[in-house]
Amino acid sequence: MNKLFTLVFFFYSFTLLAQSTISGKITDSKGKPIETANVFIEGAYDGTSTDAKGEFSFTTSEKGTQTLVVTFLSFETHRTSIVIETYTPITIKLRESVNSLDAVVISAGTFKAGDNSKISALKPLDIVTTAGAAGDIVGALQTLPGAQIVGESGRLFVRGGESDETQTYIDGIRVAQPYGATANNLPTRGRFSPFLFSGMTFSTGGYSAEFGDALSSVLLLNTINEPEQEQTDMAYMTVGLGLGNTQKWKKSSLSFNLSYIDLAPYQKIIKQKVDWNRAYQSMSGETVFRRHFENGLFKLYAAFDHANFDLNQKNINSPTPIRVDTQNNNFYLNSSYKGNFGMGWSIQTGISFGYGQNKIGLDLDKLKNRENASHMKLKLTKKFSDRVNLAFGGDYFITDFDENYNNASYGNLRDGYRNNVGAVYAETDVFFSKKLAAKLGVRAMNSDLIDKSIVDPRISLAYKVSKNGQFCLAYGDFHQNPKQDYLKFHSNFDYEKTSHYILNYLYTTNGKTLRAELFYKDYSDLVKYDSSMPMYNSNYNNNGFGYAKGLDVFWRDSKSFKYLDYWISYSYIDSKRDYKNYETQVTPNFVANHTLSVVGKYWIEDWKSQLSATNSFATGRPYDNPNETAFMNGKTKAYNNLSLSWAYLLSPQKILYFSVSNVLGRDNVFGYQYANSPDLSGQFQRQAITQPADRFFFIGFFWTISQDKSKNQLNNL
Repeated sequence: MNKLFTLVFFFYSFTLLAQSTISGKITDSKGKPIETANVFIEGAYDGTSTDAKGEFSFTTSEKGTQTLVVTFLSFETHRTSIVIETYTPITIKLRESVNSLDAVVISAGTFKAGDNSKISALKPLDIVTTAGAAGDIVGALQTLPGAQIVGESGRLFVRGGESDETQTYIDGIRVAQPYGATANNLPTRGRFSPFLFSGMTFSTGGYSAEFGDALSSVLLLNTINEPEQEQTDMAYMTVGLGLGNTQKWKKSSLSFNLSYIDLAPYQKIIKQKVDWNRAYQSMSGETVFRRHFENGLFKLYAAFDHANFDLNQKNINSPTPIRVDTQNNNFYLNSSYKGNFGMGWSIQTGISFGYGQNKIGLDLDKLKNRENASHMKLKLTKKFSDRVNLAFGGDYFITDFDENYNNASYGNLRDGYRNNVGAVYAETDVFFSKKLAAKLGVRAMNSDLIDKSIVDPRISLAYKVSKNGQFCLAYGDFHQNPKQDYLKFHSNFDYEKTSHYILNYLYTTNGKTLRAELFYKDYSDLVKYDSSMPMYNSNYNNNGFGYAKGLDVFWRDSKSFKYLDYWISYSYIDSKRDYKNYETQVTPNFVANHTLSVVGKYWIEDWKSQLSATNSFATGRPYDNPNETAFMNGKTKAYNNLSLSWAYLLSPQKILYFSVSNVLGRDNVFGYQYANSPDLSGQFQRQAITQPADRFFFIGFFWTISQDKSKNQLNNL
């Protein structure tokens, strides 16, 4: 018995002698102890948690060089190499994780919706549930600060910039023809249905070096990565029909939407201010195929659109209306791949092709044009750590435009151009701490048509000043090729240029967001010409210049009142330009100094209904009155539009939807067209540019058939 006891004691003593003690202390960057941090030897079972003083101690039988690991929620994982036999107690300081939800973000000039963004000013469904937007992405964006309301266009005008100063991208690939066909001074819509998109980034300035050839803004649309389930969507509307379907397999899925729109029946009932021979009619469709691989996702997106209309359009310079007969065909194809490889590397690549064709009859004259546009993209990203990311890549754009104008008096006139644009860029995100971050980038671009190269620096800096508040500064140079209206006649241009300066404050708390942003844009090298409109024999130069400065404020609250979600946006802008055929530097005719939008959405549980209201207001816009000496001295009356919508759930998968825009029948005037010459009394006569109708009514029935028997299209209304 004594021998057995002696043997056990000897073995226990040997085990104790064979083990080593690992101890120390864990603190944050300020030296404050961290309690319950996990401390252990990597690849072993030896470890412990820190006590209230941040101290730890455990024994291990491991030998030699080992890795001591420390982990704690909201802090970066710390690894340090130690030698067990010579180890002495140490103090380890943990750094706060920059990936935590309360870490600083680069927010200057950017609104985000969906895609799991840390800071989302909008939700994906806001794109289509906003009253008055009529399911149009641009219509919803016009309720945000920075976007101008230009009712006779329907396009996106941002912070003193024209619509061609904004570029649109789908899954990172450019869309060359983002808008549908229309006639002069009649609003158009974006070509793309919001149904297939999961997220959106709308930049009002200071955007990433990844994008270029846009003086003012970029709009990024991201298609859904993975649909929730198989389903079929049907729509019966006062303006047409819609059908959608989604199929899912193990590693792939396919979604499509088809839409037929015919405004003729509607316009026979609702009086119009436009003399239609054939009301607007279109057939369009979209599809997305997705294929998941082990380390990536491939998407193939395609959209087509055929539209036609015929109207008699009044013209102050013609005793009889001008007949405008238009046919438009558009096709867009986009393939993209995004995946990971190696240690911390990711790749995004893709290619797109866009085809647009217009056949327009102007009384006896005929105009026909077509555009082929392609974009090839490669982007590589390297994540060196949670604090440093590097992205770099290149783009190649090909645009081929051809136009033929058959004039009954002068014969055929043909013009067009081909432009190849190459660009490279590099950008790094650096998180110095959870409170301080920077984005540094540079983009270089070359256009072979104008035979010029430029380099654009971009920088943003964000600092978190409180738990819920942060400031962000941004600066960048932005260049753009002159627009199609000029390049088809002339190629001896420089790039147009603007520099952005932005100061942003962002406050976010549970269900509430406040954004306030000061901005200044300095325009230079803008195109000027000496004729009433751009023509083949006009004299062109790049002597134009201008500025835009102002304040944007956005407030959203979805928590203060039960079932109520609302936002308020306000923009003040002071902008002047000397460009085109302007006589001097003045405020452009698309700029309103003050814009205010109030949007509210209220869910009535007892009625199973969602009510939505939008009121948009803008002060008058300038116009040039040739009866006055001063240039661009006129001012339209203020714009105001109150719109309402109501969505009623007949059953979990059936919705009855009703909306009306401009409920009060406000006669909004966007400007005036003046005669080219005075009448016998010496006065230039004019006609107002107004809305095509006092109000727009919409009624629709939407039916979804899905596996869970509860999915519906409320998010799409």
